[in-house]
Amino acid sequence: MSSRRQFLLQSAVMSAGVMGLSTCVTKADPPMPSTSAKPAENAKPAEPTPNGFKKAVKIGMVGVPGSLEDKFRILKELGYDGVELNAPDGPPVDVVKAAIDATGLPVHGVVDSKHWNLTLSDPDPEVRAQGLAALMSALQASKDYGGSSVLLVPGVVKGDVTYEQCWQRSIAEIRKALPLAEKLQIQILMENVWNNFLTDPKETARFIDELDSELVGAYFDVGNTVRYSPPHEWIPILGKRIKKLDIKDFAQKPGPGFGAPLLEGDVDWPKVMDELEKIGYVGWGTAEIKGGDRERLTVIADQMNKIFAS
Repeated sequence: MSSRRQFLLQSAVMSAGVMGLSTCVTKADPPMPSTSAKPAENAKPAEPTPNGFKKAVKIGMVGVPGSLEDKFRILKELGYDGVELNAPDGPPVDVVKAAIDATGLPVHGVVDSKHWNLTLSDPDPEVRAQGLAALMSALQASKDYGGSSVLLVPGVVKGDVTYEQCWQRSIAEIRKALPLAEKLQIQILMENVWNNFLTDPKETARFIDELDSELVGAYFDVGNTVRYSPPHEWIPILGKRIKKLDIKDFAQKPGPGFGAPLLEGDVDWPKVMDELEKIGYVGWGTAEIKGGDRERLTVIADQMNKIFAS
């Protein structure tokens, strides 16, 4: 192990809290009077994100009281470059725009909040139609919020859905959404998840290529690949198809799984960053882990800075 790697791990141990999976599909809080407009006393200045990367969190990770504007303001004070919302279950556009205007924190995209319940691979055509409608609503919401993408789980292979059926059905539904995506110039980005589908980088690349659109790409979740193969092995295969990153770790043994703090799981972050550099990726990295209060969000920001600097 290199001394640099040892330094990163030791630093993370000192600052990390216990983590688990965050819930992406959470509804944003309704507007409330501002309660935390001022930064905490004696708070250390936020460090900028290294090497041109942009760090963000999912809105469901922000466990601080107050309005959406309050949550945005705290993220801005802690050095985050943006946030990712949910749609079509997200907050009203005017509330989001007001929070952006007041804090200067952008929304870089949204997570399709219906893609697990209304799968594009469902045997029922009506369910697939509802899933497509949700995807199109998410595309419009991302545009309205000022984002550039929708994170999508394209389908799920299970008892009544074969791999081939999942492929063909989800491809067909996504194609129906492409005209709107092209009109709005919003990307549809496939996340690699534990859905028994696209579980290796070559299949993921083939799926994206079959859709044959510059607005379709990969939302590469670093931690999710560990179950199948090391994430740094996915990156050169997916290459330029990678448009955004989800940042989390995973430990297979002794078994904390996604509870492993960033930099303490099985992800070799220096190798991941080396491979990202080789393909020329510099962009959004969004944490998808257990969030919490201001202190917890500070720890996550520090860990993400260490990752992007490695």
